[in-house]
Amino acid sequence: MLNKTLRILLIFSLMVCSNVFAQDDAPKEEALKEIDVVVGLEKIIKLDFVPNTVVKLANENLATYQIVPSKKEVTLTGVKAGETTLTLRDAAGDVRARYLVKITASDQSKNVVQLKELLSDVEGLEIGIKGDSVYVGGQIVVPSDIGKVVVILDKFPDVLRLVELSPQTQLVIAKKMQEEMQKSQLKDVTVRVVNGSFWIEGIVGSKEESDKAEQIARAYLPDQIQNLARRTDAVQSTKKPPFENLLTINSKPKPEPLPKLYKLTAQFVELTKGYDRLFSFTWTPFISADGGSIAIGKGNAGGVTTSSSNTLSATISHLFPKLNSAKSAGHARIVESGVVVVKENVAGIINKTTTIPYQIGNTDNAKSGIAVTGFKMNITPTSLQEEKINLKININVSSASNDSPPRTLDNTVDTTIIVKSQESAVIGGVVTNTTQTDFDKDGDRPTSDTGSALFSFIKSKKYSTSRTQFVIFVTPEVIESAANGATDIERKFRKRSR
Repeated sequence: MLNKTLRILLIFSLMVCSNVFAQDDAPKEEALKEIDVVVGLEKIIKLDFVPNTVVKLANENLATYQIVPSKKEVTLTGVKAGETTLTLRDAAGDVRARYLVKITASDQSKNVVQLKELLSDVEGLEIGIKGDSVYVGGQIVVPSDIGKVVVILDKFPDVLRLVELSPQTQLVIAKKMQEEMQKSQLKDVTVRVVNGSFWIEGIVGSKEESDKAEQIARAYLPDQIQNLARRTDAVQSTKKPPFENLLTINSKPKPEPLPKLYKLTAQFVELTKGYDRLFSFTWTPFISADGGSIAIGKGNAGGVTTSSSNTLSATISHLFPKLNSAKSAGHARIVESGVVVVKENVAGIINKTTTIPYQIGNTDNAKSGIAVTGFKMNITPTSLQEEKINLKININVSSASNDSPPRTLDNTVDTTIIVKSQESAVIGGVVTNTTQTDFDKDGDRPTSDTGSALFSFIKSKKYSTSRTQFVIFVTPEVIESAANGATDIERKFRKRSR
């Protein structure tokens, strides 16, 4: 019985000891370490192990974190005031450290938060706290953001301003300055950036041109940069102007610019149309003159006598009526064109003349004459603003008909107009309409040399209309050289073969 009791006590003792040993081997829960973080400031936590990239932050709205495994560091940045927990694991995934993060807000941290909210969309800025001061530094990339930064910083007078314009942006502004100066006829002026300042270099012809270059530089340089550069708390410790005028004034008179050349093209177009319509009904029978005849008279004895010669027969011509209907129409187009290249304010003249001889009458009464036709152009160009050209124009065109003798038609235009380069203008035009209608004219009656008409019946109508119109086009064009356009002329005269 005693042995049995001893065995029971021994087994109980072993169970108690094993339970105690098991409790000693169980891992103890890591105690929370307290860390104080200020809103807007960074807190670096040094670790004695390589942290896992998986981090557990209970409230991510209060702080942000950044893991640097190679340095065994975790960086916390406070966002809002409050408390949260941070759990870190090693590379194997085991919990190695737990922190109670207490985030507090000060006046400086509040300013940092507000500045980050207001300037979050401005590229190139850095906002933080160094020592006892809140600072805004960095390099502004977009020049249009300068005004926004200055206006916002004026609301925070205690903030240290370390803002500069990005060197790459300065190069872009320098390029824009130089392009604008060369557009303003300052061809020998260049702009470059030296130690944050714009250097204007080159040669100008007068003091006025030098002042003009400075005005262009000021227009492209934002006023805010000048103010920041002169402030005592800015990055630049020396007070220097935002640009340097290093221009050399050469007062030698410039050569007169070459006069402009103009290619003037004038085109005369004349269009003639004619239309005739005839309807005629004619019935005029004729009896021939060689037919027989009968004579009745009084004889010597007082009686009635008759006599006859040949036979009582005759031939009747045009016995049946005639119907005549006809139409005719036609048109002709005459085109005259002239091209001349002249200098500004110098008259360009082209004169083309054709002589047409003709004869009137026959034999001893014949008379001869000539009809003169041609094209004469006189145009004087003068340059105006916006590529517009003032043209003083005098154009005369003479044309002849195909009649004998020919009839001549003179068309003259004398005016002054304003036309843009390479655009065409209509400077004149005349339209002539002629209409003629004839009814039952004798010219439509048939005739006969061998007899007389028994009777005549004529019904006719003749309608004639003609229309003549002409118009003149002028096209001026500013060219660099008189050789311009030679290729087009050569192509027109180039021989083509099939």
